[in-house]
Amino acid sequence: MSTGLQSAPVVRAPWRLWGGLLAAAGAWLVAYQLNRSLWEWAVFDLAGFDSVSRWGSAVEFFFYDTVKILLLLGGIIFAVTVLRSFMSVERTRALLGGRREGVGNIAAAGLGVVTPFCSCSAVPGFIGFVAAGVPLGITMSFLIASPMVNEVAIVLLYGLFGWKIAALYVTAGLAVAIVAGWVIGRLRLEKWVEPFVFETTLRGQPVDMSTALSWADRFAIAREEVRTIIRKIWPYLLVGIGIGAVIHGWVPEGFFVEYAGPDNPLAVPVAVGLGIPLYSNAAGILPLVEALYAKGLALGTVLAFMMSVVALSVPELVLLRRVLKPRLLGVFVGVVGVGILMVGFLFNLVL
Repeated sequence: MSTGLQSAPVVRAPWRLWGGLLAAAGAWLVAYQLNRSLWEWAVFDLAGFDSVSRWGSAVEFFFYDTVKILLLLGGIIFAVTVLRSFMSVERTRALLGGRREGVGNIAAAGLGVVTPFCSCSAVPGFIGFVAAGVPLGITMSFLIASPMVNEVAIVLLYGLFGWKIAALYVTAGLAVAIVAGWVIGRLRLEKWVEPFVFETTLRGQPVDMSTALSWADRFAIAREEVRTIIRKIWPYLLVGIGIGAVIHGWVPEGFFVEYAGPDNPLAVPVAVGLGIPLYSNAAGILPLVEALYAKGLALGTVLAFMMSVVALSVPELVLLRRVLKPRLLGVFVGVVGVGILMVGFLFNLVL
């Protein structure tokens, strides 16, 4: 429980405080923009890996994705912590919880649509929202919708399959995100979130957010929160992205056609089971989805496969394990997986 701000307040000239923030924000933007080209140069030009080889692709992916997610973790957690320093956890829950929970699930899924993250990149936002006191079910709706339904996926689906298929996918994806988040919220599973996610400290002391804080204190709290969370999850981050790098580019197209073809009544669960270990964003998986559809896989099976790849992935689950206890992780996979299976079977039945 928070005990109030006990250490001496931070005193810093305003120009140093805001100048430092602007410099840090500029450095963050430059690093984020140059991240991909920097690692392409380092891996392909400097280290000599072949850019079209599987090893070259995996090594470049590992370094690029690690830096990208660390930058997102730092930026999002810093910004969310400063914002939540103006609001207590109890007040946030009162605004977003209770009778507004269903509306919150819809709003969170809508936020996910305009944030085109892959499943791992959506985790920093999820951690920030949970730490800010946003109800767990609402944050789950964001975590599911962000990788599954975004403007990149919508445009590409429209271009490949037409507006009817794109509209079906968006409707089904939003339904899974909203309903799965609502169900998880109704189960009241906050006790299965790792306790450190809810703890906010300044110079090692718990902080009561209702205490009057200076801007210097708010920035100091945010920096400490970034260090605390990254220190606790970095091994899981490296393992998760390492798994993603290994499977990056090794997608066995022929295997899918053989075991999830139109003659198999269990094609949908097979496709979902094969899709979960993979790791890609919607844009990355669409060429494979188009190829599988052209080879005769049923549309519901193809859409369920795409949803399982972008909304549930082994790297994401490894990363989430550091902030969610195993039971909650199992509930998350179970609820989302059942929703995806229902979408696949329904589309195969009616189309």
